[in-house]
Amino acid sequence: MNTYKNFIPALALCGALLTSVNVNAQTAPVPVPAPPQNWHTMDLTADGYFGISLNKAYQALKGKKSKTVVVATIDSGIDTAQADLKPVLWVNTKEKAGNGKDDDGNGYIDDVHGWNFLGGPGGKCDFTETTEEVREYNRLKGKYLQATEATATDKKEFNYWQKVKVTYDSTIAQSSRQTQQYGQMMNVLMGTSGYIKRELKLPANGTFKAADLEKIKSTNDTVVQSKGVWGYIFAEEPNSTNSDVLKEISEALAKFNNDLNPDLEARARIVGDDPNVWDSKPYGSHLVKFDDASHGTGVAGLIGAVRDNKYGINGVADNVRIMAIKAVPNGDEYDKDIAKAIRYAVDNGAKIINMSFGKKLSPHKKWVDDAFKYAAEKDVLLVQAAGNDHQDVDAKPTYPNDQFEDGSVTDAANLLCVGASSAKKGENLPGDFSNYGKNNVDVFAPGVKVTSVDKDAEFNTADGTSFASPITAGVAALLLEYYPNLSARQLKQIIMQSAKPLTGVMVKKPGSDERVDFTTLSKTGGVVNAFEAVQIAAKTKGERKN
Repeated sequence: MNTYKNFIPALALCGALLTSVNVNAQTAPVPVPAPPQNWHTMDLTADGYFGISLNKAYQALKGKKSKTVVVATIDSGIDTAQADLKPVLWVNTKEKAGNGKDDDGNGYIDDVHGWNFLGGPGGKCDFTETTEEVREYNRLKGKYLQATEATATDKKEFNYWQKVKVTYDSTIAQSSRQTQQYGQMMNVLMGTSGYIKRELKLPANGTFKAADLEKIKSTNDTVVQSKGVWGYIFAEEPNSTNSDVLKEISEALAKFNNDLNPDLEARARIVGDDPNVWDSKPYGSHLVKFDDASHGTGVAGLIGAVRDNKYGINGVADNVRIMAIKAVPNGDEYDKDIAKAIRYAVDNGAKIINMSFGKKLSPHKKWVDDAFKYAAEKDVLLVQAAGNDHQDVDAKPTYPNDQFEDGSVTDAANLLCVGASSAKKGENLPGDFSNYGKNNVDVFAPGVKVTSVDKDAEFNTADGTSFASPITAGVAALLLEYYPNLSARQLKQIIMQSAKPLTGVMVKKPGSDERVDFTTLSKTGGVVNAFEAVQIAAKTKGERKN
């Protein structure tokens, strides 16, 4: 599952929307001003925003030469035509585009910019999936739904089934609630957008943005209320149009429906492989852009969008090549795809892999563990989003993680797990959605109201540890560009050292009003800082062997 947080906090916002269209206009929610679009790069002391001090880092690197670093994004794909990304896409120079042959003999035909492990023949793609617990429940229910611990012959699998059943029941209940809430939200927004379009003299399919609301001078209560609703929405999603918002909610509704009414044959029908069998048979396609490529495009942009080209955004790193690996659908990723994707990235030269996804169950965890180990053997850094369920992952783990099934590793030296922080130092510094954990989340990085490029020449501002992770991966790439002898282990340690503990900063624990010290939410207790990392890297003797 892509680890953006939910597009809108359903309960709170739905209540606000319904209130604002049913009572006096003065009670409509007051929009909170958005931070600058590039706040995540700023410096707390110089600018007042708790970014990663990127400008100071570049000042410290001035005059030094860099070496190109390949960064893989295992995600929902990339818009390969995006102007801010096209010049920095990884190109497999050993492969001839479009000739239908595996020129380099790596097992993947026409993989010029990467690979799509969800692809199938005829340009199809299995990008609409359900959650892992729904898949596993349906796989095992025939065997265990009527079984008891006494009658089950395979005790280990029965115990796993019980975990699946509990997780499944929770997910179905939540998806049912959210279907109702988002359905109400959609009705309110459809109705209020109609009043806005009428005032702006737009056609039925017309679009409007936040700036257009200022043109509305009507004192009619319904119009004023409608304007208040959309003002609040646009404050949450500053770069969106009404069409973008409605599309996002529609996609959310489709995702919930995928849990309630899953298409369990889509994988076999479209991709054609068996995701529960590990084999060497090739599957997938070279096509990496589909309708769901927004997430992966935004992630790639934060890592390495072309800097200072007077377009889009400035990526964190200035000399990278982005390898696009599509393995994350709208729904939960398959363990097989993730394990294959990591190995593909490593084998094709990636030195850093960003992983902005996660789920509640991992039926083939060993495959992913083995891929993590393979990356470690090849000195490749993995950067992972902590997840957006505002939960303590020390107590309730999410997957993938580096607590290996065989007990060999409990804290991989080449894996960074990243939580999401906001623009201001204060009680709301951690994103209210962000997962946390003193042992299993390494560090926090900007992930609230972060702006990146989107597919089809668009831009997107959103929340999520999905953004915190690539910003951190970008810092890692920046370090490796200018200090190419640093190992994956050293990159992790330097980034962690850059995040100075914020001892005494009392914050709201994500998902509650309980106040805790920020240092209790992660191993470092701090926020990634590119300048500090560069300072440390300059004094570190590299140990990379290749």
